[in-house]
Amino acid sequence: MSAKVADVMTRSVIAVRRNASFKELAVKLRDERISAFPVIDDDDRVIGVVSEADLIAKEATAGGYEDFTGPLASLLHRHELEKARALTAGELMSKPPVIVRPDDTVSYAAQLMYDHRVKRLPVVDGAGRLAGIVSRTDVLSVFSRPDKEITHDVMLSRFLTDPLPYRITVKDGVVTLAGEPESDSLGHEIVRTVRHIEGVVAVRDRLAYRSDEPTRTFRPLV
Repeated sequence: MSAKVADVMTRSVIAVRRNASFKELAVKLRDERISAFPVIDDDDRVIGVVSEADLIAKEATAGGYEDFTGPLASLLHRHELEKARALTAGELMSKPPVIVRPDDTVSYAAQLMYDHRVKRLPVVDGAGRLAGIVSRTDVLSVFSRPDKEITHDVMLSRFLTDPLPYRITVKDGVVTLAGEPESDSLGHEIVRTVRHIEGVVAVRDRLAYRSDEPTRTFRPLV
């Protein structure tokens, strides 16, 4: 079973409109103790994301460093200087936003976070309207499943219709599979299936393959 974004996302989201002022954003970031806001239009569709990193450029250039030449100037890219001059969420926001949908898998959300180096993703419905937000903490919550539940799901795997020839143990989310599958291809398919069960941290492959392949450990992203 693959966890869906809808299973872990936060449905109560603090969002801002395009015309929200810089000061309003800074105050909300401090008071709400969050690091980013989805920016929505009048129809509640997500059009961008503004983060504390977008706002910090103004403070970084407050001393007039944008006029300097030399090594320091090379660190301040034109894009960052534009952010420093911005006054509203619409001018500050990163766009287009990196988004996910409620039916997307948690592993897909994790991949987007990793690829785009972001801490959270707006969740949108079919019309692009804000439905929630998913954070890194939310994504990692799938690994909190008890070992007993994971063992139960492994035993119910469609490839383990007769689990008697196998020895299955789960410790801290790490599944160890031992036994002799009917064929090497079946053994590999069992490992791949177990690796995608929600909450599995890794799979230690101790199956007795007929080709005597070395044992392996598979570590899923999520």
